[in-house]
Amino acid sequence: MPTYVVRARDTKGNPRRERVNANSPAEARTALREQGLFVQAITEDKGLVDRLNSFDLSEIQTSLTSVSVKDKAVFSRQFAVLINAGVAMVRGLGVLSDQCPNPKLKKALQEISVDVQQGTNLSDAMRKHPQCFDGLYVSMVQAGEVGGVLDEVMNRLAKLLEDVARLQNQIKSALSYPVVVGSIAVLIFLGMTMFLLPIFADIFDKLNAPLPAFTAFMITISKF
Repeated sequence: MPTYVVRARDTKGNPRRERVNANSPAEARTALREQGLFVQAITEDKGLVDRLNSFDLSEIQTSLTSVSVKDKAVFSRQFAVLINAGVAMVRGLGVLSDQCPNPKLKKALQEISVDVQQGTNLSDAMRKHPQCFDGLYVSMVQAGEVGGVLDEVMNRLAKLLEDVARLQNQIKSALSYPVVVGSIAVLIFLGMTMFLLPIFADIFDKLNAPLPAFTAFMITISKF
């Protein structure tokens, strides 16, 4: 009988990882559902060799990926549109998680969708993912839930995040010119000290003449 590794959540929303012996994934899913667990993913345990052969970098990629302001702005705008159109919250979260290109945000939305489906408030579900949604974001979502204006709050969050992303792009654009000029200046300085000053240093040695302090200092740097 094959063994399945199952990632699930209990009735309190706590993550669980179980190993189940069953004839099929459906049988394993049914057995865990009878135990009060909500199955999120189920895979067959094929042994150490097969696990090494089928190893992928998805988990490492998810842990190393960061959620940008632009990612949150796009999610907020799309979520506001779905809510305003009358789409159920769980359905909207599922659609957005399927379309999300950011692996970290995608995983967070999947877990948030499961928590909301179990009866957890959206703000409380988001609070479990501080790397994706900060305190201000969660507080505004909570205010929108309490006031019944979640779509309006999500639109305001989207507008705020879009403005922040635009400002960040402007700052990066403004800094690009001095960074390029500084890099060129450094390259010119290194070229002078490594190739040009040694030529003059040989000439000064042959003349055996006293050098100004600054010139001697630059020649010392060139020799170093």
